[in-house]
Amino acid sequence: MTNSDVAVVVLAAGKGTRMESEIPKVLHGVAGRPMLMHVLDAAAAVAPQRTIVVVGHGMDAVAQVVNGVAMVTQESQLGTGHAVLQTQPELNDFDGDVLVLFADSPLITSATMRRLVDARRNAVNPAVAVLGFRPLDPADYGRLVTNGSGQLEAIVEFRDADATQREIGLCNGGVMAIDGAVLFKYLSQVGSDNAKGEYYLTDLIEIARRDGRECVVVECPEEETYGINSRTDLAAAEAVMQQRLRATAMAGGVTMVDPDSVYLSSDTTFGRDVVLEPQVYFGPGVRIGDGVHIRAFSHLEGATVAAGATIGPYARLRPGADIGAAARIGNFVEVKASTVETGAKVNHLTYIGDARVGEGANVGAGTITCNYDGVAKHHTDIGAGAFIGSNSSLVAPVKIGDGAIVGAGSAISRDVPAGALAVTRAEQSEKPGWAKKFFGRLKARSNSEKS
Repeated sequence: MTNSDVAVVVLAAGKGTRMESEIPKVLHGVAGRPMLMHVLDAAAAVAPQRTIVVVGHGMDAVAQVVNGVAMVTQESQLGTGHAVLQTQPELNDFDGDVLVLFADSPLITSATMRRLVDARRNAVNPAVAVLGFRPLDPADYGRLVTNGSGQLEAIVEFRDADATQREIGLCNGGVMAIDGAVLFKYLSQVGSDNAKGEYYLTDLIEIARRDGRECVVVECPEEETYGINSRTDLAAAEAVMQQRLRATAMAGGVTMVDPDSVYLSSDTTFGRDVVLEPQVYFGPGVRIGDGVHIRAFSHLEGATVAAGATIGPYARLRPGADIGAAARIGNFVEVKASTVETGAKVNHLTYIGDARVGEGANVGAGTITCNYDGVAKHHTDIGAGAFIGSNSSLVAPVKIGDGAIVGAGSAISRDVPAGALAVTRAEQSEKPGWAKKFFGRLKARSNSEKS
């Protein structure tokens, strides 16, 4: 049997009523990605031959997210055993390992999945391998009942457990690797004579034992079994995922001045020798090159930053921002759907949207690319080496040529040739003594009103 002799079944039909949400529970995000996709991503590393997601009735939103993955519908919520039974049309001819996962448990790792499959394959006359864990407080988890040689004899739900069984510290993590050759034979024998009146997948253990087959337990850290049922659970899973992502980033050469204040997405990528100051947020789709320095309180999503660039503090890079090598994006600068080329500087209080800022150009404080006319977006092109004076408005569509200068305070609505100076502000004039007389009149009026 090879690694490809694995089928993955992900149970995603739960309604998640405690989430108090119109969004299916399994689509709530952890580290910027739906929890269901975390499970599917981890499972993909096991190289499954088939992957099937079991959804509930009316879960069209789930279907859109898992586009391309086989799905079956569990019309009525009759338990985990009933849910897996719905995959029979897809797996009736499959005799490899069937790995059953839960879409609301996004912290399980690929390594644990592999260990579970290997344990079933390497056991004597194996039927099922079950994931177990030992929490500090077993609470109302199902218990794993083992014999003197450590073989698994039964899984007992807490509601159905007696006092002795409730003293067991080894708890059920839910995830199983099952011999596909007997899966549906055993599922046909599962009944619903229990406290909930449901068809439990866990009953497979006793059925397999009666059939003379062996069952084994693979233990993992408690966090990998963590199931999300509420917003509080979601926040707890997010905290664990963030710690993992930060540890991975730092192991890869990223310096974090205050790791706990940095928020990462699951797909954030970093080069080496990156420095992150406190309170930096990475939304989905961010790629950071070598030697980038991101200063405090910056927000990035859907952006690419090339080697040696400096971002922030208080900068915002929105989707489509492409920052070139050694470029500088400073405080209170927002960049959206724009390319800022090598060595360009946009240092202060500026909006760059739907634009190109050429190599070595300098954009002064308070500059705005006026990209939206109320109906459509338009492009601004700032040439290499151009100098845009402070408080300028560039009314798109417009092109500033290479090496051109825009005088401070200008509103530019026509193209500026390369090397030219464009100035639109009114000519300055002075009226000697006017301010002194003006303030004198104001003070006299104020004194008159007080009297």
